[in-house]
Amino acid sequence: MIGSVLLEVSASDLESLATGMNLMWALTVTFLIFFMHAGFAMLEAGQVRSKNVANQLTKNMLTWGVGIFVFFIIGMGISNNVGAALGGGESSPLTMFGESSFDWVMWLFSAVFAMTAATIVSGAVAGRAKLRAYVTYTFLLAAVIYPVVAAMVWYAPGGEPILAAFGFADFAGGMVVHGVGGVAGLTAAWILGARMDKYNDDGSSNVIPGHSMTFAVLGTLILCFGWFGFNVGTAATVIDTGTFELADFDYVGSVAMVTALGMGLGALGASAVSLKINGKVDTLYVANGMLAGLVGVTGPTDLITPMGAIAIGFLAGAQLPIVFRFVEQTLKIDDVCAVFPVHGTAGMLGLIIYPLWSIEGTAIGGGLIAGGILSIEASAFVPQIVGVAVITIWTVVATAAVWGAFKAVGQARVTSDHERDGLDIAEHGVDTYPEFGKPELATDGGYTDDDSVIRADGGEPNDGEIKMVTAIVRPDRLGAIKQSLAEIGAPSLTVTNVSGRGSQPAKKGQWRGEEYTVDLHQKVKIECVVADIPADEVVDAIGTAANTGEPGDGKIFVIPVEDAYQVRTEKTGPDAV
Repeated sequence: MIGSVLLEVSASDLESLATGMNLMWALTVTFLIFFMHAGFAMLEAGQVRSKNVANQLTKNMLTWGVGIFVFFIIGMGISNNVGAALGGGESSPLTMFGESSFDWVMWLFSAVFAMTAATIVSGAVAGRAKLRAYVTYTFLLAAVIYPVVAAMVWYAPGGEPILAAFGFADFAGGMVVHGVGGVAGLTAAWILGARMDKYNDDGSSNVIPGHSMTFAVLGTLILCFGWFGFNVGTAATVIDTGTFELADFDYVGSVAMVTALGMGLGALGASAVSLKINGKVDTLYVANGMLAGLVGVTGPTDLITPMGAIAIGFLAGAQLPIVFRFVEQTLKIDDVCAVFPVHGTAGMLGLIIYPLWSIEGTAIGGGLIAGGILSIEASAFVPQIVGVAVITIWTVVATAAVWGAFKAVGQARVTSDHERDGLDIAEHGVDTYPEFGKPELATDGGYTDDDSVIRADGGEPNDGEIKMVTAIVRPDRLGAIKQSLAEIGAPSLTVTNVSGRGSQPAKKGQWRGEEYTVDLHQKVKIECVVADIPADEVVDAIGTAANTGEPGDGKIFVIPVEDAYQVRTEKTGPDAV
């Protein structure tokens, strides 16, 4: 019965089934790669100051918004036509993609790779690039810069890509995607110049820590998850629609294994060098090392033995702290999110040295899974070096031309005032962490009907005097202090973020292994002007709510106020308060 049913299945039915399975697989891995944008957003947001978080998140979203449109209208067509022109194909100027459903999915698969290259750049120029300059560069990268690189390696309808024909191999974008992003980011950061206060007059650098290690690590792990779509998804067919034969799943399994090994060994490599240099395992270096290890194995992920994945992953992670220090302290380039050592040099390293562990090479020594300690394919070195060099030169020249033009007309960088205040306010008019995020408490502990601040309603006067109670306390005690003041009928207050030092001892901190002294502690200054409420009650309320029993709880000052003036009513003196 089953046999007779199978005999009735036509070739077109089999082709439809095969195409459907391929579509399911390709779309799944494409969605995984898209989810990496959430990882980039969190990773970069965690490594910038709190005043620039919204700007970084906005750039990541606009990268997709601008880039996907441009790649659809221009970029894919440029890739196909440049690839055909260089590789001897016959693509016409209007040939961008095919007409079948699978062709459209493959376009989307190509597009998410392009958007990954584009979004890497945002981390290098964080904190000082104008939004309009970054968006314009994203337009040009998605339209021309990345498509030309992809054309030389991957796309050449009717022919063979010029670098691929020379022997250059980049399976999943170690150089085409990550190398381009890392090199472009470094070039843009060099053209822009360093952030304010990054370097002293003597050339020494200052540590500018990011605002959230939690965000950075969360972003890293999201990227690691999506990376399996990046590498394994490149082996993106399940069934050959011509022969109806299943794909080589041993090959797919090898790619998955190599990806996992590179990720883990990258973390170990960065940890080892961090421990050697700083005496401690730096958390951010571990996170960045995981990504560097992944980048290192991404290019040759289909060509290396398991021993190669271990070696390349470890070396890609190990080079990270060294290259970052060289870029920061020797080249004096302020690469905020370390995009060059994570994506640039790691991608170059993996592609250049992979012939030492090539599955096509000659095995030397006993080794892991019969791959040999080494498995050298000497003939692959020259094509890999030439390919990496060509892509690097094109990316540097194109990126320097764009950002150099912006700089020449004064449109590359925000003003010093905007940089000091933060790009969240200057570029977007928002505060990522507003001081007041909840409705105010009423005196009875509940909320007012309109969620507005209640007014003071009586109490014993201060002998006709106006007094200002100023408290400098821990930020985490602000909520309790607001409630305590509301309960005594003194809810009106002004809060300012400040930093300072007193009896609280200084602390040592690290950011990417660089030690810095935290002697100015973050505090909030609360100012409460009262006339009809005794100042000592306000002091008691603040003091009780702010007290933790530890050094650094703060101080409270009471100052006479000569006069007050209410703008709306023109009242003066105690009536104005």
